[in-house]
Amino acid sequence: MDPDHPVAHDLGIWRGRIAGLDEAATSVPAREVIDLQGATVLPGFIDAHVHLAWTGFKESTPSVAGRTRIDDVLAAVEEAVQDAVARDGAPGGWVSLAGYDQRALGRHLTAAELDRVSHGRQVFLLHDSGHGCVVNTAVLDRLPAGVPHENGFLAEGAMGAARALRLPYSQRELAAAIGRAARTCLAEGVTACAEAGIGGTLFGHSPVELSAYQLARDDGLLPLRVQLMVSADRLRPVGAHTDDGIPRALDLGLRTGFGDEWLSVGALKVYTDGGMMARTAALTRPYEGLDHAGQLQDDPEALADVIVDGHLAGWQLAVHAIGDRAADVALDALERAQRLRPRADARHRIEHAGLIRPDQLARFARLGVTAVVQPHFLRAFGDDYAAVMGEERAPWMYRGRAFLDHGIPLVGSSDRPVSDGSPLRAVQFMVERASASGRVIGPDEGITVEQALHAYTVAGARACRWEDTLGSLTPGKLADLVVLGDDPRHVAASRIGETEVVATYVGGRDRTPARAPG
Repeated sequence: MDPDHPVAHDLGIWRGRIAGLDEAATSVPAREVIDLQGATVLPGFIDAHVHLAWTGFKESTPSVAGRTRIDDVLAAVEEAVQDAVARDGAPGGWVSLAGYDQRALGRHLTAAELDRVSHGRQVFLLHDSGHGCVVNTAVLDRLPAGVPHENGFLAEGAMGAARALRLPYSQRELAAAIGRAARTCLAEGVTACAEAGIGGTLFGHSPVELSAYQLARDDGLLPLRVQLMVSADRLRPVGAHTDDGIPRALDLGLRTGFGDEWLSVGALKVYTDGGMMARTAALTRPYEGLDHAGQLQDDPEALADVIVDGHLAGWQLAVHAIGDRAADVALDALERAQRLRPRADARHRIEHAGLIRPDQLARFARLGVTAVVQPHFLRAFGDDYAAVMGEERAPWMYRGRAFLDHGIPLVGSSDRPVSDGSPLRAVQFMVERASASGRVIGPDEGITVEQALHAYTVAGARACRWEDTLGSLTPGKLADLVVLGDDPRHVAASRIGETEVVATYVGGRDRTPARAPG
């Protein structure tokens, strides 16, 4: 992935960095020689948008995924409740379940239905999108007055109000969850990632969440590089010197760039809307077959103020905007921010960019905004998304070719655990544009294998400001590599996602998780 040296056959590693390629490596004595028997080596994949703690917790949480009947979901809830009662016996405790998706059921569950199987417990079913939940009456009764819900379904900020009723996770619990997720990433060739929002009301697991990542690193549970996006919820008014022009900041002025090559602070995460799965992504026209167009997280001016204040405080911004209306809000605010204080290398990002109209592409390019997309969303949910967007808008979803043709940096990511985290399966979708059922969505947005790999290596590194140390196998950069059983460029597009990840190296050390026997 280095244009100055596109292909090499030998690679030398010294003290965790790439010391040389080909003759520059073989001309010096080596303490150890590893023969990969013709395997393909690429830079370690960079997942620029993940949720590690959520992923780790989801792996150990009872799930209702795969159930398509209301009664079957309720049976799974009752089983989880009974297990909790048998485990701790404490009345009134919380029972959490994952894997909830109303689309498989045809409608949302209700609080009254959950009441029948709760047995005195507070029940919380997290929507797979992360933008909603269903709770029982025991939870509704504790919510502050005025929190909106629909028969027990809570979306966006209302879900945050329900989360706030619970004790935060301990740092030990968080560190263990982070470690579980990190091993899953390594198994798929991911050597570095950006955690997409710590400390916020939507996904915040603890008010001291950053410290939990430090604990994970101290305890050897963080075997890959992690950059932490901080939720904009954490900004507060500060009385800095007027010359600084900083109206809001984190304590001590902490901002993008603090940290080292293993753990660092990245962008400021700002949510402008919800998600397509929960039908809360903010659109300019209603969803097909529905009478609403999603919702913004707040008043547009309030959202813009947060974005502008983050820019003034020196942050790189990662603005969550899935619907085209949300993208308008984000682009308007970023333009205003740059007008107030121009920053040539701000590298602001729009996370997801799920539905981008043709007229918005030129604004992306003019503002120098990076698009951080999740190809797996259309691979996994494309049939449903295409149906609710309609024939005209479906090709505008999670674009590829249009971004590149307009000179807009295209970065691949997973939003793990919302969808599959495999970069190779995402690369396959970016080339084929085919959902799991085989439906082709926006075929004109397909890109080449090389361009898709670029999105998960070179472009991902630049989006996270890692380009000097990661993203390509270049002498002087960190020796983060993924060893593949085949060359994705030379297999049929339909087989790219099946390519075996043989090994994953971070800093020149083999970090491949042990595979289960059999």
